[in-house]
Amino acid sequence: MTHDEIISQLKNVMKQSSQESADWDNIGDDSSIQSLGFDSLSILDLIYDIQQEFGIEFEAEELATVRTVGELVSFLKEKGV
Repeated sequence: MTHDEIISQLKNVMKQSSQESADWDNIGDDSSIQSLGFDSLSILDLIYDIQQEFGIEFEAEELATVRTVGELVSFLKEKGV
């Protein structure tokens, strides 16, 4: 899966999970996950949604240092997406 394909799928998952009205068309590598409406509690729901969307499993703690969409894409690539 290409970088752009992963971002596209992430945008869809995040848009459904977020309570914020972010500018979803302009989400990119440097976009902060927190600025998209995810705090420490809602990130757990997002993690579950990502696992379902991409068919992978990982521990929430593995995302502790992930802060941006680009870092999340890199993480998913490491997991074999």
